[in-house]
Amino acid sequence: MSELKGRWAVVTGASSGLGADFAEILAEQGAHLALVARRKDRLDTLASRLAKAHGVQTRVFGLDLAERSAPQHLYDTLHGEGIAVDVLVNNAGFGVHGAFVDVPWNREHEMLELNVVTLTHLTKLFVRDMVQRNRGWILQVASIGAYQPSPTYGTYSAAKAYVLSFGEALSYELRHTGVKVSVLSPGVTRTEFLEVSGQTPNLYQRLSMAPSRKVAEAGIAAMLRGKPSLVPGLGNKLPVAMLRVTPRRMQAAVANLMMSMK
Repeated sequence: MSELKGRWAVVTGASSGLGADFAEILAEQGAHLALVARRKDRLDTLASRLAKAHGVQTRVFGLDLAERSAPQHLYDTLHGEGIAVDVLVNNAGFGVHGAFVDVPWNREHEMLELNVVTLTHLTKLFVRDMVQRNRGWILQVASIGAYQPSPTYGTYSAAKAYVLSFGEALSYELRHTGVKVSVLSPGVTRTEFLEVSGQTPNLYQRLSMAPSRKVAEAGIAAMLRGKPSLVPGLGNKLPVAMLRVTPRRMQAAVANLMMSMK
């Protein structure tokens, strides 16, 4: 029997891509689901399908988590209903592609608010209860962009570097508790990411694109094991390993070359 059976999981950014796959995998293991995203119609469809297929309870929250009050509203609502959240999957986020001087500030600000501030706030809200119960799992979704400066994705990669560092630090802090924290750093994945970021897939991205379900499975498995950090896929692990011996002054040039391939 899965250790998640009957426990409640919050999955953010659950309306498509990795978020929807995380939700499905958790439901398959018997976890009840609180699904969060802006597109409530998609969440309703997903929640209904998973409830019928796996006999789990579901709650749907059509929230824009980039709004400062949204994380507290989510926490207060669940807490008020007596729902003890044992799993938090911080998947909500998006990228912004383009030269830094050209990207509109409001779009970049929204991205940083969601990818950094919201993720941290949700973690703060839910992890305290997990520590008190001495039980819980948190999965922070970063990116292989966290491992190097990435021109045309500069602020996005910097935000994901924050997620990686924060997640690994928190994992260590909680190592003597029953709460496990893991960071998943995917490479190019078959989701809506590139479309939302404003980039047409280039040769490198088309060749290296991984199925979303496979990446999500790797992330949930790492979370349950309490693995502090995971880069899924050999094609992603090797470049990340090579970055460790690449001079930092060259890392941005390498990333730029890969992003500019046709």
